[in-house]
Amino acid sequence: MTCKLVLARQAAAMIALLGSLSLIGACSSASAQSIDCAGWGDSPLCDGAAVSCNQHGCDASGCDAFGCQDLGWYGSLKAGLADNGITLSNNLTQYYFGTVSGGREQTGRYGGHGDYVANLDLGKMGIQEGLFVKIRAEHRFGESIGEAAGVLLPPTLATELPVADSRDLYLTNVLFTQFLSESFGIYAGKLDTLDGDANAYASGRGITQFSNVAFIANPIALRTIPYASLGCGFVIVSDGEPLLNFLVMNPTDTANSDGFDELFADGVALSTELRFPTRFGGKPGHQLFAGTWSSRDYVSLGQDPRVILPNIPITQADGSWSLYWNMDQALWVDPCHSDRHWGFFARAGLADDSANPINYLLSVGLGGASPVREGDSFGVGYYYSGTSDEVGPILAAVAGPIDDSQGVEMYYRSQITRSISVTPDFQWIDQARQNLDDVYLLGVRMNVQF
Repeated sequence: MTCKLVLARQAAAMIALLGSLSLIGACSSASAQSIDCAGWGDSPLCDGAAVSCNQHGCDASGCDAFGCQDLGWYGSLKAGLADNGITLSNNLTQYYFGTVSGGREQTGRYGGHGDYVANLDLGKMGIQEGLFVKIRAEHRFGESIGEAAGVLLPPTLATELPVADSRDLYLTNVLFTQFLSESFGIYAGKLDTLDGDANAYASGRGITQFSNVAFIANPIALRTIPYASLGCGFVIVSDGEPLLNFLVMNPTDTANSDGFDELFADGVALSTELRFPTRFGGKPGHQLFAGTWSSRDYVSLGQDPRVILPNIPITQADGSWSLYWNMDQALWVDPCHSDRHWGFFARAGLADDSANPINYLLSVGLGGASPVREGDSFGVGYYYSGTSDEVGPILAAVAGPIDDSQGVEMYYRSQITRSISVTPDFQWIDQARQNLDDVYLLGVRMNVQF
């Protein structure tokens, strides 16, 4: 493998950590019967050569579970751009969720989120070897069900982002990454942090896996690390995956501005994550250990779109911190396609209670690829959120009695075509606001990739 190819592979892993990078695969196992035997030699299907995709009348790069690919003019344009170092990954996601019982009111809400990403490989462009640029633009539309449900943690996070109470289009990433070797890179620019706390079965930006923020990333880190702002850091990559990521960031959210006027005016935020692969029982998994710290002075709860809170004063807190852990472990792996697997996940986190409304969080669940139908995925999760003893009483002054919260989410994502998926979703949430009844949510999500 040439140095150029290695650098490209490592940088792709880095970009996957800091943002969504859509990779179009080759053959799928069920319909195409393509057998990936790497690491799964105990399967009787893995004796001898794999069956190619030519049974569909096309080569291995042009087929999947839906048969032969017809790229069309737009697909051909994307393929041509990718050959020249420009990879596009766009998602338009629509949500219709309703409160069938409990909450503040029984109603339905329609909302959505547009996410448009371009990854530029400046090495392929002949400009600078190992240099990559990521650009992301986002907007929201319609209404979120969160306020009607009366919850603190948004049940459909994507409908709240990137800026609360605004439907405008914002640049949340203009990020430059330079790899200095096969395993070490530095980055700087404007970036969003939603892909932190990565987990194989409970991440997905609220678009491809769970919708509730409790299962997308650990909410206890949200107080110290803003959604989108200017920052810089470095990454160490091992075997094509980010191993260690260290970030220095402006501590206030600047998703709606370029951020230069606010840069470090209120202090600094630091974040570090160590995520390494495991092979318990011969199946893939990961362990993640991380921490955050901010020197910012906190004088109000603020208006973070990732947590639904009123903007009320609190006792001044000098800085904030959080520690968190997560893990994922495969229980079943398709013997003919190692990328298809399902398993269990767990999260735990602790934060200071002087500035953070959530003092601790625990979550567990199952998720991953459906063993029933190729291309589909599923998830079921439970979380318990502990409310801060210091911030809780302040919040109670305007929201009524406050206690801990817990919830369950279940979804099944059905891949209708290569580009369109439909996801029915159910959530039960035991309210932190004790004057509100438990809320039961039913909804459906439709995602279009293009």
